[in-house]
Parts: sequence; C-alpha cells; structure tokens
Amino acid sequence: MLRHLKTLLLILLSLVFMLVVGVYVSLNLSLPKLSGEVQTSQISAKTSIGRDRLGTAVIHAENRQDAAFTLGFAHGQDRFFQMDLLRRNSAGELAELFGKPAVKLDESRRFHQLRKRAEHIYRHLPTAQQQLLQRYADGVNRALTAQSLPSFEYLLTRAKREPWRPADSLLVIYSMYLDLQGNGPKRDLALDHIERSFGPEMRSFITQTSNYQAALDNSLFPSDPPAIPKLSPSPSPSVSLQQSTASTLAQRLAVTIEEPIEVGSNNWAVTGKMTRTGSAMLSDDMHLSFAVPIIWYRAQLNYPDGEGKAVQVTGVSLPGAPAIVVGSNGKLAWGFTNAYIDTADWVALDKDEPLEVVHETIKLPKGEQDYAVTLSRFGPVRHLGEQAYALAWVAHQEYAVNMELMALEQIDNVPEAMAKASGFGIPVQNLMLADDKGHAAWQLAGAVPARTNGSDIALPSEEIVWDKWQERDKVLPSLQDPASDRLWSANARVMSTQEAERYGDGGYALGARSAQIRDRLLEQELFDESDFYRIQLDNQARFYRPWQAFLLESLMREPKRFAKDIVQLRDWQECACAESVGFTLVKAFRSQMLDSAFAPLEAELNSAQLSLSVLKRYLEPAIWQLLKQQPADWLPQDVASWDELVIASYVTARDELLDKYSEDGELSALNWGRVNTLAIQHPFSRQFPLLSRWLDMPKVAGFGDTFMPAVQRKSFGASQRFIVQPGYEERAIMAVPGGQSGHPLSKYYRAGFSEYARGAATPLLPGEIEAKLTLTPSQMQD
Repeated sequence: MLRHLKTLLLILLSLVFMLVVGVYVSLNLSLPKLSGEVQTSQISAKTSIGRDRLGTAVIHAENRQDAAFTLGFAHGQDRFFQMDLLRRNSAGELAELFGKPAVKLDESRRFHQLRKRAEHIYRHLPTAQQQLLQRYADGVNRALTAQSLPSFEYLLTRAKREPWRPADSLLVIYSMYLDLQGNGPKRDLALDHIERSFGPEMRSFITQTSNYQAALDNSLFPSDPPAIPKLSPSPSPSVSLQQSTASTLAQRLAVTIEEPIEVGSNNWAVTGKMTRTGSAMLSDDMHLSFAVPIIWYRAQLNYPDGEGKAVQVTGVSLPGAPAIVVGSNGKLAWGFTNAYIDTADWVALDKDEPLEVVHETIKLPKGEQDYAVTLSRFGPVRHLGEQAYALAWVAHQEYAVNMELMALEQIDNVPEAMAKASGFGIPVQNLMLADDKGHAAWQLAGAVPARTNGSDIALPSEEIVWDKWQERDKVLPSLQDPASDRLWSANARVMSTQEAERYGDGGYALGARSAQIRDRLLEQELFDESDFYRIQLDNQARFYRPWQAFLLESLMREPKRFAKDIVQLRDWQECACAESVGFTLVKAFRSQMLDSAFAPLEAELNSAQLSLSVLKRYLEPAIWQLLKQQPADWLPQDVASWDELVIASYVTARDELLDKYSEDGELSALNWGRVNTLAIQHPFSRQFPLLSRWLDMPKVAGFGDTFMPAVQRKSFGASQRFIVQPGYEERAIMAVPGGQSGHPLSKYYRAGFSEYARGAATPLLPGEIEAKLTLTPSQMQD
C-alpha cells in the first residue's frame, strides 16, 4: 500500500512539474520580440523601436504615419490586453471576457451606445485622422501576428484576441470620458432627488461654497452659509426616509457614504521670470486609479514634419491611441487636469415625449444576454419611479472625440497651442502650457457644448436649447503670463466667478489641494525641478488642522477614557506621513462624522439607487455648520446631544480600524503607512489572490491623501509625475508607478516602480538603448 502511495505521489509531482514547465514555456513563447528585424508591407520606410532600462519606446520614423504604425506596434507588443480592456470598458463588452459578474457594468456602458458613436464619428473624421488611426491599428495588429502565442490573459480566459480597429482608438478616449466625467450625471440626479425629497433649501445647504477657493484671478463666491434646513421630508416621503429620520444611533452609525475617487490631477507652471534658464517650467501629475500595468506608456517619437524639420516629442502615451498625451517637444510642454465644468444635463421628459427602445446584445463566454436601451431625441433615458429622464451629455455629441490633440507635437509656442485647444476631442481639461521662450498659460481645452443654461437638477424639455448642445463652444477661458508669473489647477474652480456661472459646476474638488499648491508657489521667487518635485510630494495636512483640533478638544472631555488616543492625536505630525497614527484617526473620524450626520439623506438616496457619495466632497462647510449650531432635529431620536454623536462617531471609526488592522487592539498598528498601503494589482489577482505574488507590484507603505498635493490612496494617486522646462529636457522628471510591459516575465514589467515608490526622480528622456527592433518595409503582404 505504501509503495502504491509513493508511486501515486511521484506521478502527481511529475504532473505538477510538467504543468509548471508548460506554463513557463508558454509564457516565454508569448514574450514579444524586442530585438532584431520584422518585415512589413505597411510602412513606407524603415522604422525602429529602441528600449532603455525603463522600457521607454524610442521610435524613429521617416514620417508621422509610419511613427503611428510603429507606436501601435509597440503598444500591441507590450499592452494589448490593457488596450482591449479599455475599448471593451467603454463599449460594454467586458462580459465576453469575464462572464456574468461584468454584465451590470456592461449594461451601464451600453446605455451610452459608445461603440456605435465611435464608428460613426470615425467615418466622419478628416481623411488625415482616419489614415493615422488606420496606420496605428495596422501596427497593433502586425504586432499580434508577430507573437508566437497570445499573452497569458487570453490563455487563462480562453478568449480570442479581436483585431484592433481604427474606431477602437476613439473608444479608448470614451473610456477617459467615463472615468473623468462619469460622476457628473450621478451628481445631478442625486441633487435633483434631494431637492424633490427635502426641498431646495437642502440642496443649497449641502452645495454651499467652501472657504477653500483658489481661482487664478482670486475671485471668490460668497461663502456666507445658508440657514440649516429642517431635517424633515417633503409631503410625500419615501418609506426609507421615514425610517431613517427615526433611526437609532446604531443604525445611523452603520450608514457608510462611500468616499468618492478624486479622479483628476494637479498641474502648475511658472513663467521664465521664475527660473534660472528663462524657460517656463511645468509640473503635471494626473490622478487615476492604479492597476497593473499602469495606464500610461513612456514613449519618444522622432520623425520629420512635412517640411523636413526634425520633431522629437517625449512623454507618456495612452495605449490604444497614437498620441503623446502629456509631454514636451523641446519647445513646448503640456499637461492636463480634469476641469470638472458642467457638461451634462438631465431632461425631465413629458409623458408624451416620443421614445424608442433598441436592443443591445451582451455576449458572454457561453451564450448572450439582451439589454434594452430607451432612447429620446436628447439622449438615453433612465426612469426613477414614474419620471423619465433623458441624459444630454457632451460625450454623446459628434464633436466629443477626435485626434486634434496630436497637433501639440509640432507646435513650438504657447499662443499657438492655446488657439488649438478648443478643438480637441477629449473630456474638457485644464491644459497647462509652458514654452522655451518663458511663456506659461492655463487654457480650458476639450469638448464643451455651446449651451449656456446648464443646471444641477433636471430641466424640463422645453428649456433645453438642443441646437446649442449639438454645437461646440469654440472660445474657452484662458490666462497667459499672469502678473504673478504663477499658474495652478487641481480640479477645483480655476476660472473667474463670472466664467464659472457660464460653465457651471460638474463636480469640482473642494479646493484645499489647489489652495495648498498656490500657497507653496507663493513661498518662493525662483524654482527648479527639485522645488516642483517637493510640491508634488507635499503631504502636509493643512486641511485637517481644524479636524484634529476639534477631535482633540472633544476627547479631552474624557481624558482617562481616551488617554492613548490623545497622545497619538497630539503627536500626529500634521502630515499624511507613513508613521502617523494621529492622521489616520483624524481622517477616519471626519469621514465617519459625515456619514453619521448625513445618514438620513443617504438613506433616502439609496431608496432610488442613488448615493450622496458623488457629493461627499461638498459637505465640508455644511458639516462644520452643523457641528457649531448643533440643530436638535438633525440628531437621531435616542441621542441626547451632538457631543454624544461626535464621541460615538469617533469610537465607531477607531474601532473599525482596530478590528481591521490591529491584532492586539493597540493604536500603534494604525499608522497611516499601513492603513493606506499602496497596493497596485493586476485585474486577475483580484479574482485569483494566489496570482498576486507574480502579477502585482510590491506593496509599499503609503503616504499622502486627497486634500493635499501628494494624492494617494491604496490603489489611486499620481499615475505619473512630470516636471520639465522646455529646452532643458535632460533635467526633466517623469516618474510612473509601474513598468512598461504587461508581461510578467518581461524585465520591464516592474521597471521604474521602486523609484516611484520611494519618491525618486526618474528621467523624462530615455537612457542608453539596450534593445532595438527594426521594422523594414517589404513588398510581401502581411
């Protein structure tokens, strides 16, 4: 018997060994070819892709069309699965890969009909842009045919790789619309429901202007607080609202309003008067969710323009599109932050409004599923109760996506770049510009509807000027070379109050981050790259000062009970530092205090499948007003005082942290570096944790937070850090939290991550080329 068991064990071990060897061999066979030569009939002259130690794709071509093909080839080699996810995300085709768990997400995407829109827009683009997208797609597909085996993601899912089509690059831009503007419609629906349930006074109360304003012209909206409205429902409250206003303290504390993801960015610039070189200087760090591989791809394009002049543009590209999104061409540098102006309106439809129902087929690994979308002349329709709402959104318009952004590659001065910006087919952004002549500018850039009557709540159909929705605004706000020689943006209001009235609020950030950047810029009169990098990494917790003081004062009323807590709060170091326990406690308390106070509103919104989450950043002035005035009708019925609610909120927040992070109940386990550990994961490791060791980036003690320049959460933060003086690129910085390649056996899979994690300044310009692939034209058909 023992002999048979040994034989069986030996057979099993042999099978496991063969499986491991087979997997390893398959993975190696799917590695792209990075050196040597590839022949193709789809280029007009020889091109090349060199790679340095970070895997930066250094492309040399004889014209822009061949450069697009070659960049597509590099993207296809290193990032095709990521590109596939981006196009499937916006098209609503993820369930074909991941099955039924992805159906709900696909339905939310099919609501917008983005694949149909992308294909329609592609057919109407200028011929030169169509050709460029076709050449890029040719490059992607040629890279796929050059691979011996598909990448491991397709081997695991058994899915077929679909060829890249030119319109797919427009779907990639649509994915950015969904990321950057997707919460705008949710915000407006939530505000509309709040006004219907609680009255206009409640809407005004929770959206009141904060003291954190940092417009470039220093203009201020009045910040005098409105009266606190009674926490009572409208004449026809929902059952959930009646229950929530009579909730016990335990029920109130159990409500969680999800923290919104501050999708956005920081950027700022100074003119040449504030640098030693006389060149203007630009900083840009875009904040997005993290994954493996990271969204951006380092690239440098070298090619002659139409007049034979050499073009060299270096920066980061978005796999799926043939453009350098953020970068410098040696004369001009550019970067973006999300503008958060109002680009969407809900239309409350009359009962006699003509509607059409179209059926979308959502494919699954086995079978398919039907999804019905209701359409109106204004856009797709959603029903809340008996009311039908149509979504008018700039992303649905024909001018929403194009490739005009690529013009920046060959522009050598700020004024010319500003003139092009209003034609960009991208989600509207704060474009920051700097040139080698010392000019710096902020310019609103991207697709903006010409309509001027935007609204935070649904509008009746007769108030929608539909022809203005179908027309883009061609003259957008800007500012060049201000008297202060400083410019900044960080997702809060940048423009004047007068301009803001015109363009509306699409979900502005609170403004604390913008104000801190502005104040840092005002501390100096001369800057270099290291000064800018310190601002990017600034994690001083200025925003949290009043919260720390308030919490400390509250706990001091019971000094024995909270003796250990008080020690940590006093020693909080006023920063989102890895070692700070006090910062963790202050941040958690603030969030729980918002949840506790506004739980009745959240409960009512939940009854309509909505949430206050998209408005949580607005609640700062309202919560302080409640804490100072302490209205009795906002308390749960069985709570005696606001002091009791404050202490209960703190204890709940602290104990939840202890349950999650501390085995022995000691506060020392709650240091911010542990609670906010940076954990950048591959999509597959989330489903199969055993793969984490091979697929994820190493976990790193976290620092930074939402309300300071150094933005970081566990899987969210600065997706790149870029600093440059045009003409002095050898001193420029480009740090990216991940490697170039999406292949776990590639030497470039994690290259650059460790430098990013420890705050090191990796260079923008590529280093010594260590691998070079030459693409040679042939007369043979691929």
